[in-house]
Amino acid sequence: MTRCMRHAAAFCVLLLAALLVNAARVHLVEGPSLVDNPANRRTAIARYADPRGDIVVDGRPVTGSRDTGGRLRYERTYPHGPLYAPVTGYASQTYGTSLLESIEDGILSGTDPLLSRLPLWNDLSRGRTPGGRVVTTVRAAMQRAAYEGLHGRRGAVAAVEPATGRILALVSSPSYDPGEFAGSGEEAADAWVRLNGAPTRPMLNRAIRQTYPPGSAFKIVTAAAALESGVVDDVDAPTRTPDPYVLPGTGTRLPDAAEGCENASLAYAIQWSCNSVMAGLGARVGLSGMVEAVAGFGFNDAGLRIPAAVSRSNFDTDMSVDQLALSSIGQFNTTATPLQMAMVSAAVAGGGSLRRPYLVERVTRADGYPVAQYGPRAYRQAMNPATAMRLRRLMVQAVEEGTGTNAAIDGAIVGGKTGTAQHGVGNTGTPYAWFISWAQDRNAAQPAVAVAVVVEEAAADREVISGGGSAAPIARAVMEAALRH
Repeated sequence: MTRCMRHAAAFCVLLLAALLVNAARVHLVEGPSLVDNPANRRTAIARYADPRGDIVVDGRPVTGSRDTGGRLRYERTYPHGPLYAPVTGYASQTYGTSLLESIEDGILSGTDPLLSRLPLWNDLSRGRTPGGRVVTTVRAAMQRAAYEGLHGRRGAVAAVEPATGRILALVSSPSYDPGEFAGSGEEAADAWVRLNGAPTRPMLNRAIRQTYPPGSAFKIVTAAAALESGVVDDVDAPTRTPDPYVLPGTGTRLPDAAEGCENASLAYAIQWSCNSVMAGLGARVGLSGMVEAVAGFGFNDAGLRIPAAVSRSNFDTDMSVDQLALSSIGQFNTTATPLQMAMVSAAVAGGGSLRRPYLVERVTRADGYPVAQYGPRAYRQAMNPATAMRLRRLMVQAVEEGTGTNAAIDGAIVGGKTGTAQHGVGNTGTPYAWFISWAQDRNAAQPAVAVAVVVEEAAADREVISGGGSAAPIARAVMEAALRH
């Protein structure tokens, strides 16, 4: 009898050991794959069991959470959905996350160790800290001015603070409401399919993910290159440029829309946007000089983060002289995001020094206690301060007496540059209207904001499209909001 009991006990010990080994195997070896298995609902249920932390603009949340009473209990809400979608992105129970909702997911969901009051507290307690808050640099009045200015037209606005790099507005139009597919039901699926299939591409963040030919707005970069390289010493001196300008090595004539561009000065060329002068200056600066100059403004940087990834703005590094001439007026293969063109304006307004643009001011716990703080960081030296001062004067002249008069603001110093960019096969597409600018209160020590606006103008008559007519009034409204703030 005793012997049988011993055998039974040994067999039970063996079974227990096998259970422990199998449990360890499942936990350590198969655990990660089981957690990631789509059939495992536990992770999703735990993820949405508590309200998500908020993204904040001007001290107020622009996101929220709704108690659905279902298994996936809390669903994301967006009180001002389309207005802030280019900033927040989306958080969907079905389709995941994007932009700040994705990058700051650990903070917002409460899983980031930064939120724990004690090291490893969440692991030991198996609990979850309440979701934290992500405080943005965006200013509500400027965001709304940009959004309402575009009025549903395809285009984008980016505004930055030159002295710091803080992004004050980031708008893409037409936009979308992330709340339409925040849940997991059939309505969310229908909204996702509809928005992704829309011909106007509302889910494309045109401010940071779409690149456009910048057209004449790019001439500020070419002017900086000409001054920095010594090709131009005196901005008021004739440039010895014929009109029309024949592209080097070709018989192709480059026309001017403005009068008086033949042998015009750099100042006149910026004021009235002379293609001939700026193409000629780019060719005289040369490929290496232009490539070096554009890099100082951030072109060809594929690693820019705000913290969301920004599409690379392009300036070719290998091309013929005629292609270089066209590239120097923002055509050929030259492309830029609206944020990049706001950075061009910010470099001029900031005295030649370009700060790295950023969208998040700080992240905090749910009670407001800060756990991470962000601030100004140097990015590039686009030009020396003397060049920046000369370009500021030329941009002011373009607003006061040239093509940018629609951007003028009483009581403020405003500098700007218009652009009308051709595109499409044989330049048959409806041109893009650009305006880049900066504004400074006359009693202030430095400019308050730098802005870039692009309007695709899909429904406009080709003859009336211009940066000064279509884009400058939007830039003015954004700058006025910045100066009021």
